[in-house]
Amino acid sequence: MRAHEAGALHGDIGSRPPWLRPPGDVNALVPQLWPRNVTRAADGALAVAGLSVRDLAAEYGTPVYVLDEDDLRSRCRDFRAGFPDADVYYAGKAFLCRAVVRMIAEEGLFLDVCTGGELATALSAGMPPERIGFHGNNKSVAELSRALDAGVGRIILDSFAEIDRLTALARERGVRPRVLVRVTVGVEAHTHEFIATAHEDQKFGFSLAGGAAAAAAFKVLDEGVLELRGLHSHIGSQIFDANGFEVSARRVLGLQAQIRDARGVELPELDLGGGFGIAYTTEDDPASPHDLAKRLRRIVEGECAAEKLAVPHLSIEPGRAIVGPAVFTLYEVGTVKDVDGIRAYVSVDGGMSDNIRTALYDASYSATLANRASVAEPLLARVVGKHCESGDIVVKDEFLPADVQPGDLVAVPGTGAYCRSMASNYNHVPRPPVVAVRDGQARLIVRRETEEDLLALDVG
Repeated sequence: MRAHEAGALHGDIGSRPPWLRPPGDVNALVPQLWPRNVTRAADGALAVAGLSVRDLAAEYGTPVYVLDEDDLRSRCRDFRAGFPDADVYYAGKAFLCRAVVRMIAEEGLFLDVCTGGELATALSAGMPPERIGFHGNNKSVAELSRALDAGVGRIILDSFAEIDRLTALARERGVRPRVLVRVTVGVEAHTHEFIATAHEDQKFGFSLAGGAAAAAAFKVLDEGVLELRGLHSHIGSQIFDANGFEVSARRVLGLQAQIRDARGVELPELDLGGGFGIAYTTEDDPASPHDLAKRLRRIVEGECAAEKLAVPHLSIEPGRAIVGPAVFTLYEVGTVKDVDGIRAYVSVDGGMSDNIRTALYDASYSATLANRASVAEPLLARVVGKHCESGDIVVKDEFLPADVQPGDLVAVPGTGAYCRSMASNYNHVPRPPVVAVRDGQARLIVRRETEEDLLALDVG
């Protein structure tokens, strides 16, 4: 079949994914898709922690990201309980603001950052610097200097140039920062190729197969300026299958054994990364933190026994699995357009500026009518944005009630990760606010951008 000239998103207009079926009840909520405190109230509207979305829309406008604070905190606790002897790192790149930094700090988590801006946010919110890990494939001198001066707990080395850069800065300051060497272990996660980060042909880390990872570790040990605590491996994101971790652990622990045999040093730490998946649609079936921990612990213990290594202190990075499910985005419908009986196009007041993932990754999302219940039949719909772009799609395929109309509210779950953090001002649209809800009370934690904000940067 000839490719559609406007791209793959436009070539399947008459189809829907095989897992999507007309629901028996178009008002029903699928529990694994929504924050734990979201319900449909007696009046038919969605409520989060007892607060109606109609009230949220009236007070904060739309679009708006709505964070169920107790849900986020409970997911932090679930990972802490599942991995009681490991350091659990929250992914700053998924979504970061000062209020969330304080939440994860209070729940005992660590935090990984990958830019100076993320580091500045973490420090300004009072995150203990010793609980921060600093990632990134091109950290600047200014960023590394700030990390050293702040006393960041772990710096994850990503290149030989960075080793030299950090070594020189550490010598100048007379400090010995703790570091990990990021290893690309040649395992390609079962995920979209754009977010599969451990195969060899990519920008992150040191190649294991080519010998660069071992050379990097030897360089750090031999120079003796940086304190090499261990190795780091990350095989991708939105991962449901633990098999990749088994291969990854075997290879990275094999390097641990090689370092021990060559230098007589048994590194005390191992960061296995993570990138655990969440449910965006009914097709997704994520494992619980307890089950993930049980499997990963068995893998590491088995591989350490095979290599005659002591089991290192573990770190994991759940990625989107903490904040992703804790947030939904609330939109208002502007137009509803039937396209030749194929599907309805439901246009909302946001789009690719507040959620680029559908256009960027061909990601799938779900949606529901949020301000009321309906007795209408299910209608195959595509939720689209307001931007001047044919690929401006929020939800590719979903069944909404056939009476969906302008002025209705539509809620899209699973938008806590990589939505606000990747948001843009495309078409000069200001970015939405983030509202945290807890015990029936809402508070603004990131305000809505205004046109004045946009113009303030325009000095022409």
